[in-house]
Amino acid sequence: MTAPKTFRIGGDLEVRRLGFGAMHLRPETDEARAAHLAVARRAVELGVTLIDTAHLYGWGANEDLLAQALHPYPADLVIATKVGIRHTTSGEGWRHAGAPADLRGQVDEALGRLRLDRIELLQLHRLDPGVPLPDQLGALRDLRAEGKVGRIGLSEVTAAELAEARTVVDIASVQNRYNLLDREHEPVLKACEEAGIAFLPWRPVAAGKSGAQAEIAAVAKELDATPTQVVLAWLLARSPVIVPIPGTTSLAHLEENLGADAVHLTQAQYDRLSRAALSA
Repeated sequence: MTAPKTFRIGGDLEVRRLGFGAMHLRPETDEARAAHLAVARRAVELGVTLIDTAHLYGWGANEDLLAQALHPYPADLVIATKVGIRHTTSGEGWRHAGAPADLRGQVDEALGRLRLDRIELLQLHRLDPGVPLPDQLGALRDLRAEGKVGRIGLSEVTAAELAEARTVVDIASVQNRYNLLDREHEPVLKACEEAGIAFLPWRPVAAGKSGAQAEIAAVAKELDATPTQVVLAWLLARSPVIVPIPGTTSLAHLEENLGADAVHLTQAQYDRLSRAALSA
């Protein structure tokens, strides 16, 4: 099975289908910062054209680091970020922040940290249950009209929520948890596929589990690949709208992840993996 190497988000923004999730690049020491800057730069050297970040990742520190590592950005590089979450000292350490004024402020902050005039893909990190959905998405639609945002995406939504959102504004992407061993959001993937919406699975590898699954290990051995590469290859074969964004702080793991699009499953191997994972 030969999977397409690229996808056009929103129908026009072409990216390599293996992106990079920058969530883990939040160094707390100078030594870690140097290492994390090197990982971000190496990702681009290896052909990554989509990097995913968010205000939540270090409360802006992740965006700052990416700008330090990569600005001025290559012409084909898309930095996608997410808004809609604010830091708090109580509870889980965060709160929903989907009020229009808050979303507008977060976008302006992200533009400053990323040193951008326009965010080509802006995703709403979580729907705010305390703010009407048309108000949340209407604010992002207004920012798009002003030229501060290129395309609008969602994160952690159901198929019904996606359908409702699409009555308010065009949705270019959805970022939900999904991998070979965790397909809870299959209905959302199906909806994205039918509409041509990019589906960015976070946690695409199911860290710590893939290598322990016997069928994954067997297929990896047959292909002279790693279990991680096999599960990423399965995602690429699963649907042309899937754009995995595996993340790491390791240069070796980065190269391993990005080698997955050179791993070609046969139909029989793809079917074996699909059946085995569902019965695991």
